[in-house]
Amino acid sequence: MRFSLPLGIFACVALTVLIWLLGPYSEHISFAPDQGALWYYWKRPDPDFWSHFSAWSLYGCHQLAIWWLIYSAKTSYSTQSADSQTGLSFYHSFGLHKVNWYALGVNLLFILLHIAQTRMFYDGLAQDVSNLSAQFAVIILLIMVLVIEHKRRGLFFGKKLSGVDQAYAVVRQYHGYYFAWAIIYTFWFHPIETTLGHLLGNFYTFLLLLQGSLFFTRFHRNKYWTVLLESFVLVHGALVAYASVHGEAASMFVFGFALIFFVTQIYGLGLSQRVIRTLSALFLAVVLLYYQSDLIRGLEIFHIPLVLYLGVGLFVGLYLLGKASSRFFLNNLPRR
Repeated sequence: MRFSLPLGIFACVALTVLIWLLGPYSEHISFAPDQGALWYYWKRPDPDFWSHFSAWSLYGCHQLAIWWLIYSAKTSYSTQSADSQTGLSFYHSFGLHKVNWYALGVNLLFILLHIAQTRMFYDGLAQDVSNLSAQFAVIILLIMVLVIEHKRRGLFFGKKLSGVDQAYAVVRQYHGYYFAWAIIYTFWFHPIETTLGHLLGNFYTFLLLLQGSLFFTRFHRNKYWTVLLESFVLVHGALVAYASVHGEAASMFVFGFALIFFVTQIYGLGLSQRVIRTLSALFLAVVLLYYQSDLIRGLEIFHIPLVLYLGVGLFVGLYLLGKASSRFFLNNLPRR
């Protein structure tokens, strides 16, 4: 069976529709009152052994299965010779390997199991861990994507930074394990729900699980597909913010992530400089028009880019510090 990326995306849509059709999931639950910014609302007020056990055991099995498939793929394919022009292994094919089909099957199985687990026990990992853990898992993932894509598009307006390139190799080598953890952990952090935020979040997660199943294929490296995944957080973040705080922070997500697109992501799409300048000018005009009555409030668009770009700087700084410390330690070992 030949794989089609549009068919895979359609399957993600179908799974999201299935979740909606099987709802509601929490009509029998009286949730505890909201207790502040760090409170996660969607969790049982009366958790029991089975609600805890079902969430954590299924999450653990899902996580370990995907990690094992990533390890199997890396040991089988990553040592193969690569094309000198693209740097891609000859196993980066346009078709799927057997391990990719296994990964797709495992992810589909555990998506269906999470739907059933929510119907039966209604709880996720959020019952036992902080809301911040899922948020920081995603933030770090986005930072690592900026590092990985740096070789292709730079960090600021197509310009590359030498320090980021030095950290690229270690991130590229191990990013699959971290990405799998961040995505699967976030998926099981939430129970299945039919709110707009949950449905959109699940759809986004399904797209990321699809991407994570396509390792060692050309689909996994498609620049348009990867930028779509990277920038879809704009839509998800903005709509969740709008639904939760009546639009007060939605503009920060829309323009903040859009700013990252025009500063960084657009330079990896192969567009001409003329097109990039024209689109960037249009974006700037829209921003000025939107914030014309309150330019100080317009500073909010820099909040998210600052977090991610400073995160890249911190990540690279820690890598270089660790590398220098390791070199210093090895050079100063007592010699026999």
